[in-house]
Amino acid sequence: MSALPFELNRRQCLLRVTALGAVGCLGTGLVHAGGQIEEPLADSVRTALAAAIANGAPPVPEFTDTEKRLSYLRWLGAMSERLKKKKPDFQTRIEFLQTVWYESRRAGLDTTMVMGLIQVESAFRKFAISRVGARGYMQIMPFWSRLIGDGDPSRLFHMQTNIRFGCVILRHYLDQERGNTFMALGRYNGSRGRSEYPNAVFAAARNWVYQGT
Repeated sequence: MSALPFELNRRQCLLRVTALGAVGCLGTGLVHAGGQIEEPLADSVRTALAAAIANGAPPVPEFTDTEKRLSYLRWLGAMSERLKKKKPDFQTRIEFLQTVWYESRRAGLDTTMVMGLIQVESAFRKFAISRVGARGYMQIMPFWSRLIGDGDPSRLFHMQTNIRFGCVILRHYLDQERGNTFMALGRYNGSRGRSEYPNAVFAAARNWVYQGT
């Protein structure tokens, strides 16, 4: 587990998703993905972020009891059905969902919100590249590989690497914004204070809400 202070007001996030549900999934015309802005990092922050990225544990969920494992498997089955059109290959789809589940929880994030963010950022395309050069599922700007990674931006197309970077970066922005999800999402997109991107993510996240137990 990383040294980052992983705390997220998940209730706040789900309330926003529910409130925006009537809007549906917003079109992407007003949304510009992947514009994180490079900012100076304190040495302690850089060290913590780098440590969170460097932990190479495979994304294999572990459970303390059978019921939690069954709950995860039910979630996996439900999400697999919803994602089938975007990712027709069963094994690829399961590996992707398992990674999102693992990395979002590792970073203390709401998995539903992370799925919505990926939908808005890349439409679940592994090799997506934005107009500003952001890469992969969570549209990571290459400068992050220099700041907290191994300096090789090509690795941002690797599934687990990309999702881990995205979750750790979003957690960093949430900490900067004292848990304010709206502002953190704007910072992730490089449009802090504007509503288009956060609202699009909240609306898209509704597609991935799981009501099962």
